[in-house]
Amino acid sequence: MNRIMIFFVALLLTLGFSVFGCGKDDSQLQKIRSKGVLRVGIKVDVPGFGYLNPDTNNIEGLEIDLAKFIAKELLGNSEAVKLSSVTAQSRGPMLDNGEIDLVIATFTITEERKKLFNFSEPYFYDEIGILVRKSSGLNSIQDMNGKIFGVVTSGTAYNAIIAESEKRNVKIGSPRSYASYPEVKAALIAGEIDAFTVDKSILLGYVDDSTIILEEGFNPQVYGIATKLDNKELSFFLDELIKKIKKNGYLEEILVRWGQKLS
Repeated sequence: MNRIMIFFVALLLTLGFSVFGCGKDDSQLQKIRSKGVLRVGIKVDVPGFGYLNPDTNNIEGLEIDLAKFIAKELLGNSEAVKLSSVTAQSRGPMLDNGEIDLVIATFTITEERKKLFNFSEPYFYDEIGILVRKSSGLNSIQDMNGKIFGVVTSGTAYNAIIAESEKRNVKIGSPRSYASYPEVKAALIAGEIDAFTVDKSILLGYVDDSTIILEEGFNPQVYGIATKLDNKELSFFLDELIKKIKKNGYLEEILVRWGQKLS
């Protein structure tokens, strides 16, 4: 075989490996289809998004509806979905170790997180808010000198409230971190903290007759569906799907069903 023939054979083999290499991405969706189930990490403590309803013992919310819709589009069956409870601390590790295929769990898109995970087109827009006791007399961040904020561990609110208070020249106490939203709310009611800060949409599920969400908000938050960084094909599928349901109005329909809006 002469050198020219050797060159063309090598070129064809290289192209062949490239084509089959692309097939690796295709196999990522195929693996899910082969299993016949979509494994989704969701919240169970965020009313309206992902919430274990104690009255029905069912997990419900707009992110649950979204998970079922994705299962229908990918597998042809909206019930072919396995929901796994995640927290702000566990959702990343569970995704990385392959316990779940994707996360739909009020997961805020940040530049740092985009280095660790793929995120879809945003499906929800929000901002961080503050929940206080009505009896506290607190009306704005400017009233928060010396006050203690409660946040959830691994969420974006910890750094956000520190940055916002510094920007406004307000000297707050060191924020206290808790494992879950119900724990932060309990600490607020017990008087262990002065304010509960997280996305306003999440706070809405924790308002009662004794508390109020302050009108002002800060630090815009956008939620996306997260997948493993090397799962490009699933990420592309989800990105195109969110774009489609934004355009045809179905995403807005889901949001309205749960008392939310797109932006």
